[in-house]
Amino acid sequence: MAGISFHLLFQIYVWSMHVQRKSCFPPQSPHTDPLLLPKAVCALRFTSGGQWLVAPLMKPSEGQEPGNHTLLTTFVLSGGSSNPGLQSLLFFTFCLIYIITITGNLLTLMVTLHPTLHTPMYFFLRVLSFLDISTASVVVPQMLVNFLSGDRSISYLGCAMQLYCVIFLGSTECYLLAAMAYDRYVAICNPLRYTVIMKSRVCHCLVLFSCCSGNVVSVVQTVWVFTLPFCGPKKINSFFCDIPPLITLSCTDTSLYEKQVITATVLVILTPFCLIILSYGCIILSILKISSSEGRHKTFYKCSSHLIVVILYYGGTILIYLRPKASYSQDVKKFLPLIYTAIIPMLNPLIYSLRNKDVKEVLIRRMADMMKKEIFSCP
Repeated sequence: MAGISFHLLFQIYVWSMHVQRKSCFPPQSPHTDPLLLPKAVCALRFTSGGQWLVAPLMKPSEGQEPGNHTLLTTFVLSGGSSNPGLQSLLFFTFCLIYIITITGNLLTLMVTLHPTLHTPMYFFLRVLSFLDISTASVVVPQMLVNFLSGDRSISYLGCAMQLYCVIFLGSTECYLLAAMAYDRYVAICNPLRYTVIMKSRVCHCLVLFSCCSGNVVSVVQTVWVFTLPFCGPKKINSFFCDIPPLITLSCTDTSLYEKQVITATVLVILTPFCLIILSYGCIILSILKISSSEGRHKTFYKCSSHLIVVILYYGGTILIYLRPKASYSQDVKKFLPLIYTAIIPMLNPLIYSLRNKDVKEVLIRRMADMMKKEIFSCP
């Protein structure tokens, strides 16, 4: 599925570059390099008739040489600092964050594979760990390279691929968190029918639906963003390619695109979030019916880890995508997206593991077994 999406994006990119070079602004002399064209001469648009169209945006001024401007094929990620000391600090900080993220989520994957943890809740937790590893790996290594090398450029196609992956993984996680909330709702409000309702087939279908929905949203959003004409400065005010900083680079009216971003936010973020709120409303009502205070505390404690992750994740994404051109400061705009692409993937295994008795017991048992093997294997 992801391979088909990558192929589609690549074909759109190649086609748009080919048509722009040949049809939009042909060379004026036989000695003109055909790869050099005026910037923002044309834009790739999707017409109401369902066809791709290359439309001219502006006419070059009289006497303007075609070779004086180049077609925009790269972007520059302006996240970071020009101060070498601060660059080094950012490098070591995010390198540590990435190591903790990968280690924590890999441990979660290994521990939840234990036979005693083969339940729907831990199945969803394994998928969440995989998504967190993938999200961090799409964003953080590129940031680390930029901090070290100082070359923050990213190709047009590379930016499109990164945006696709970020949206795909983020959208999938939004739907997955809703599926996890439904799992908690069934476990607490319908405990006697839990094993009947949350069968393995149902869990796999929920994960498959999350992935398919995330893929559709990602392809649509990425294609829409990259059909915008980019004729302004090519600096992206972010550590990675994201929708809000990209649409600010467009030289056309982006009000229609901002509306569709808000629409997508409602469908991808607010709709699952409302379902989660509804699930927890029912859970709270069920908890209040429990007679003993100890039982109420124990039941709510089981849901608290998921609730913390939901608040952190949805809070960050709503701030970013519900107001794509919000008047935040430049530094806030750069660091806000890192909440759900770097910070939350690091915190998830800590929140779920440190607050989960079963995971801690299995982890301690496995560490004890490893230590025993090491001791008895010594000559």
